[in-house]
Amino acid sequence: MKTSRQVPNPVIDTARCTGCGWCVPTCHLHLLSLERQGWEKFSVLSNADACTGCTKCAVRCPFGAITMQPSPD
Repeated sequence: MKTSRQVPNPVIDTARCTGCGWCVPTCHLHLLSLERQGWEKFSVLSNADACTGCTKCAVRCPFGAITMQPSPD
């Protein structure tokens, strides 16, 4: 029987994200980056499959814009 381990992934609420970038250096796998959308910038997760679910980015975000949610099956 094969069991799959569900790793929670960061979900970024762009309504709360200010683009401060404090979360970006906390990801030791370099999966987060800032991207421009018009005149604003937001944090973006580049490869959800590579995320280990460590929660460092969510803890570091001073605006509560990152929550950890189970990855879809």
